[in-house]
Amino acid sequence: MKPLINITLLAFALSAPLHAEDDKTTAGAEIAETAVVESGTYKGTAHKVDPEEKEIYVKLTDGKIIELYLKSKTKLTQGDKDVEFDALKEGQNLEIEVEKKGEKLKPISVKILE
Repeated sequence: MKPLINITLLAFALSAPLHAEDDKTTAGAEIAETAVVESGTYKGTAHKVDPEEKEIYVKLTDGKIIELYLKSKTKLTQGDKDVEFDALKEGQNLEIEVEKKGEKLKPISVKILE
């Protein structure tokens, strides 16, 4: 009986890192591997949207994921209209303009393409 308990505990312990990986995509969780790109305009997809932090993770067309905290000065549009942060949804195609400040990205504009 004792070997069966040990095997069960070992299997559970080994599966814990797999479950921890799943937690990275839940609301409020940080994505560990993000990139810092040069200043410019990029296209990508809204990978994760966090309304509490006014934060979005954008998966660029080259596969890199960047993290942006939208400020009141960030221009957010859909079509030719200004929109509020709650218009952003995961999976939307975006065009973003960013300015690189050291190792951080300052979002200048976010355009929802859908």
